[in-house]
Amino acid sequence: MLINAVPQWQGAIGPRAPGLVDGCLALSELAGHVLGLPVRHVRQDAATSGAVDGVANRAVLTGPNRAAQLAALEAPGGPVLTIGGDCGVELIPVGVARFRYGAGLGVAWFDAHADLNTAESSPSGAFHGMVLRSLLGEGDASFAASPALEPGRVALSGTRAFDAAEEDAVARGLAVRTEDVAGTLRAAGADQVYLHLDLDVLDPAEFDGLNYPEPGGLTITELVEALDGLSEMDVVGAGITECVGTGAELNVLEPVVAAVGRLLMRD
Repeated sequence: MLINAVPQWQGAIGPRAPGLVDGCLALSELAGHVLGLPVRHVRQDAATSGAVDGVANRAVLTGPNRAAQLAALEAPGGPVLTIGGDCGVELIPVGVARFRYGAGLGVAWFDAHADLNTAESSPSGAFHGMVLRSLLGEGDASFAASPALEPGRVALSGTRAFDAAEEDAVARGLAVRTEDVAGTLRAAGADQVYLHLDLDVLDPAEFDGLNYPEPGGLTITELVEALDGLSEMDVVGAGITECVGTGAELNVLEPVVAAVGRLLMRD
């Protein structure tokens, strides 16, 4: 198993977004300590670029940042835990997993937000709100995955903030809102699973080092129980994103990191 630290922040917009760089580095250090593994730092461009066709920082996201992630995943030799950075860092590892494992790949999407906007529907132009729609093969051609995830093989858990276009995408069956992630993915015929964990699935009262907090989220205990519910599935990769915390407050995440590690490091 590998830990890749990917400190991309340009997929997010807002006052806390630049803090995703230090948050990524601090969280990856914690993950390395908890899991007893070295951390590989995937260099990301720190620059910004203009909004083009409704996507902020398009040139950075499609250029050096993407190339560095692809190179880091060329021959991983086992499961990879990607530590972001914004949720946009998941475009490459999920896309690579879909290519390697085929149409049977399912995705467990633990996130306060559905990330199912397109450039046309996004109220902000921030790519982290479009990444799942892109992985389903829709939206901007520069980001749309090919091959794409199969509709209905994405389970949304803890998701509680939807834009209208995201509600429409769920109504079309692109993704399924559920409290039974494992059961939903099994029913959809998922053979392997990629785990996406945006820390804003947590309630801010539990952990406040979040880039885009939403009230009403899970407790640490509830999240760990939900992750352990995937223990009978073949989890082939995972990502943890959107952390801006850097200090002692990160210690509350140790049980969460350990739970992700249990899923990826099974014999």
